[in-house]
Amino acid sequence: MGLKPDHWIRKMALEQKMIEPFVDKQVRQGVISYGVSSYGYDVRVADEFMIFTNVHSAIVDPKHFDTKSMVEFKGEV
Repeated sequence: MGLKPDHWIRKMALEQKMIEPFVDKQVRQGVISYGVSSYGYDVRVADEFMIFTNVHSAIVDPKHFDTKSMVEFKGEV
């Protein structure tokens, strides 16, 4: 696909829901930046996600992923 300009990212986010939640400008002050920029979109990570650990030595199959290889995490990033 390659790089896409801000106007394409903005259009796809608003019309096709490509990015949700979408921030129409780049936010930098007091945080790690996020939002649309001239040729890209800086994303944010939620405070809730899963971490791959594979502590049970399960076979990793990307088409049939075993959630036993993941640990749920919620907290500050």
